[in-house]
Amino acid sequence: MENVEEKVIKTFPYKRPIIEKGYANQTLHIDISKSKVTIKPVTEKMKEIFIGGKGFDLWLLWQAVKGSTKWNDAENEICIASGPLGGTPGYPGAGKSIVTSISPTTGSVIDSNVGGYFGPYLKFCGFDALEVQGKSAGGDLVIFIDGIEEKVQLFEIKGLSDYSAEITRVLTSLFGNDNPKSISVVSTGLGAKNTSIGCLNFSWYDPKRKQTRYKQAARGGIGSVFADKGLKAIVARWDSVTMEMNNPADIALLKKVSKEHSKEVVALDPKQNEMSTVGTVHLVDIMNEFDLLPTENYRFGRHAEALNIGQEVFRRLFDPGFDGCWVGCTVSCSHCVREFVPLTGPFKGQKVFVDGPEYETLAGCGSNLGIFDPHTVLEMNFYCDTYGLDTISVGTGLAFVMECFEMGLIDKAHTGGLDMSFGNRASALELVHQMAEGRGFGKIVGQGIRKMKEVFSREYGADPDIMQDIGMEAKGLEFSEYVTKESLAQQGGYGLALKGPQHDEAWLIFLDMVENLMPSFEQKAEALHWFPMFRTWFGLCGLCKLPWNDIVPEDNSESEEPAKVLKHVRWYAQFFKAVTGRDVSGDDLVRMSEGVYNFQRIFNLRMGYGRRKHDDIPYRAMGPVTIKEYESRKERYDEQLSKEHKVDISGMTTEHKLKLLRKFREEKYEMLKDAVYSRRGWTSEGIPKLETVKRLGIDFPEVLEVLKNA
Repeated sequence: MENVEEKVIKTFPYKRPIIEKGYANQTLHIDISKSKVTIKPVTEKMKEIFIGGKGFDLWLLWQAVKGSTKWNDAENEICIASGPLGGTPGYPGAGKSIVTSISPTTGSVIDSNVGGYFGPYLKFCGFDALEVQGKSAGGDLVIFIDGIEEKVQLFEIKGLSDYSAEITRVLTSLFGNDNPKSISVVSTGLGAKNTSIGCLNFSWYDPKRKQTRYKQAARGGIGSVFADKGLKAIVARWDSVTMEMNNPADIALLKKVSKEHSKEVVALDPKQNEMSTVGTVHLVDIMNEFDLLPTENYRFGRHAEALNIGQEVFRRLFDPGFDGCWVGCTVSCSHCVREFVPLTGPFKGQKVFVDGPEYETLAGCGSNLGIFDPHTVLEMNFYCDTYGLDTISVGTGLAFVMECFEMGLIDKAHTGGLDMSFGNRASALELVHQMAEGRGFGKIVGQGIRKMKEVFSREYGADPDIMQDIGMEAKGLEFSEYVTKESLAQQGGYGLALKGPQHDEAWLIFLDMVENLMPSFEQKAEALHWFPMFRTWFGLCGLCKLPWNDIVPEDNSESEEPAKVLKHVRWYAQFFKAVTGRDVSGDDLVRMSEGVYNFQRIFNLRMGYGRRKHDDIPYRAMGPVTIKEYESRKERYDEQLSKEHKVDISGMTTEHKLKLLRKFREEKYEMLKDAVYSRRGWTSEGIPKLETVKRLGIDFPEVLEVLKNA
């Protein structure tokens, strides 16, 4: 055991309740400023309206903060919950947690979903959700939630590493009592302390490899909030997991639907996306084929070297075996690389374990930077995880820096001598280390694109208009990794997403551009109602979305609405009924989510956001910004101007065509806003109408007050 010093600050014994139909019926509040532990009841009304998971998080956070609360105020909270279906072993993807807080990058509510064992363990320890509020002065605070011995303890543990992987390993050993599988750790690293884009790592123990593994709650700087609070880690301890643990209403139905869905995944995954072999890496090949792979800050959608970071390469690099981030998940998409040796940084020359990479990391820290070396991406993956940095924000942020450098908006005098040209692997890695350590040019880059735009304009004289066009952030959140220029549906999926441009709310790029399942404008607008609502439901219940639409029935294309994978929707309705006892249809699942979704929009409004103007996106997400971009797809754009928009382009300069195309595309995006707002029951300003709020049962006095003052 490493030389760590433990000091118990507080011990709070409690009686662990029996889980009833997926609920512990209580939540845990910890004020670390006062070392105060409180248990709160979960009401039937809370379960009816907010369901669980993200819904519980939002309701608890709403009550804890004010409209004026900043991300680094002590009253800001980190809320973690699973959901009533979370922790079901054997049902594909039933081990998710949802984390919410006020974000350092957006200033509003951020939510991030994550695998690993913590959320289910938290519930089995006796708590449907956890709130952590306040700040610890020392920075060495560890919260230990022990469901076996029925106690919550606050420790000061000195001597822990600043690297998340090491924190997880040591605490798993310290609290595991020779059973490392009983421990799940939430931690971050020094990168979260020194940036606004910190992530949280949620762990589980891999007995085959005798290794702690982790997944990331990465978006919006939740890890930075965690570090600012002086938290070193949160640890949950639980023992065995069975289907009976959730005390489901109908165990026979639960076993039946779990078996059906798992059996389908096992049979069809090898024929479809091979998630259990290559995970989400298969998307690199598909996105590149369809001109959707972000390359050089989203300027382009494909590259001749893209397959160097594609599925066949990682088929060889991944350690073989089936790896799920929850018990019995047959999707098994959590792959890893063993004995990787970094060439830079504090672990230079040492053999390390890399969880991943997944598609977002390969695209963000690979193709989007003009880097097509898998070993460089693996090194960035490893360091981002162990420093506690979001690989999406890192990749998209560095891509912005590289384009600014190549356009002459910044130069070596600003970067500290670094050549930030696209493809410069050494400079990209150096900047990751600088971000994590809070030094040099990396200190600025680590604050995210929105802050970079301010600094580059104010201090370096960079053109704010061009940076607005090419800086791929919206609402303060960096874009995830899809080129959306030719997908109006995904433009709306990013721009209209409540927390900012993250694909987990409305991942429509594949359905729109690859499978062409929503060709009309009306279909796209309808999709931007149904899909965000249904996808929200997974976050309410503690589920992963991949088993829903990444592995689909063989006859799905023949169904009435193949994009929705309605057979699976019906299975999820049965799953919900089996656990909670509530007899629901697929439409009921969407209605559940609608209430929480609209509540979150009003929460944004309360925080000073949530209006039409906040749903804007940079023009690069809609179309080509530069002449080089236009000319790289000249035939496509010329044809659109002449055939779709009936423009005579003969003799017209590229610059003129660029401006015309921009006018048409911006108009279409505004039309999409109108159509989606109308479908959602919002005003033309994007504010939920009073009748919508009443219909959904979220017309609480404080909600009505926000709407009154909007």
